Amino acid sequence: MSDNNKNVNEEELMESPVLTLTDEETGEERDFELIAEATIGEKLYYALIPADDDDGEEYVILRVTEDGDELLLESIDDDDEFEAAEDYFNDLLFSEVDYDN
Repeated sequence: MSDNNKNVNEEELMESPVLTLTDEETGEERDFELIAEATIGEKLYYALIPADDDDGEEYVILRVTEDGDELLLESIDDDDEFEAAEDYFNDLLFSEVDYDN
């Protein structure tokens, strides 16, 4: 067995990626877990929850853009664009499943 092989248990594979984001206004860093991503139209969006959020009901939506090899996460200023992304993620994350039908 090679020393380069790493044993990964199933639990580690199921964990959400954690991203550290920096608030441009305050310089404060905060960890967020990626809970979903979606391409709406031509744009990619991430739904993230604060890593220290226990109830998981509050989340943020950020637009993903590329700058060379880097991914940038941006706030969505356009109300219509934000509402479209919010509607999509709300349906995805919080819609109730009807098991009777």
